[in-house]
Amino acid sequence: MSTAKRVVVFDYGFGNVRSAERALARAGADVEITRDFDRAMNADGLLVPGVGAFAACMKGLKEARGDWIVDRRLAGGRPVMGICVGMQILFARGVEHGVETEGLDEWPGAVEPLRADVVPHMGWNTVDAPAGSELFAGLDADARFYFVHSYAVHDWTLETANPAMRAPLVTWSTHGKPFVAAVENGALWATQFHPEKSGDAGAQLLTNWIGTL
Repeated sequence: MSTAKRVVVFDYGFGNVRSAERALARAGADVEITRDFDRAMNADGLLVPGVGAFAACMKGLKEARGDWIVDRRLAGGRPVMGICVGMQILFARGVEHGVETEGLDEWPGAVEPLRADVVPHMGWNTVDAPAGSELFAGLDADARFYFVHSYAVHDWTLETANPAMRAPLVTWSTHGKPFVAAVENGALWATQFHPEKSGDAGAQLLTNWIGTL
């Protein structure tokens, strides 16, 4: 009988699901690509990928009932991880070409164009992870991760009113101006970069996530 953690890569039409599947399997998970409601709800972990435009990803996610799945999983403390645009849609809104689209609003804040001379940001970057991060455990400070994006969150505004609750851990990176590169917030984790394309560092990161499931 397998003791591997079951992870669903949510297939709503936007994301590198095959590369995510391979990377998670290498990290020791029992992986399935599906948009089946019950399987996504009952998996140990749900990974939400995302590539392309914020508005298109939100439309596809809602059509697949992914917005409801994410909300219900988190309400029950069930782990969810977003990658790239799969992270961006967790924020309140995205602004692309002057058009504002509502996100899942799990976190306040806006996804906006990168404040940099060269866009898109494409390539390897270091990150500044906070002390106590489980996501980046075992990784050196000079570890590099692979980014491909033109938009990001530049301001983290969520405050934890209850001192008994652990404050979210926010990791930053810089391309022109600093931006949010990863978040660990209870059952909800996310990365702006692509761990599945980030070599050994990305593999360690996914192993760390699976280890918490």
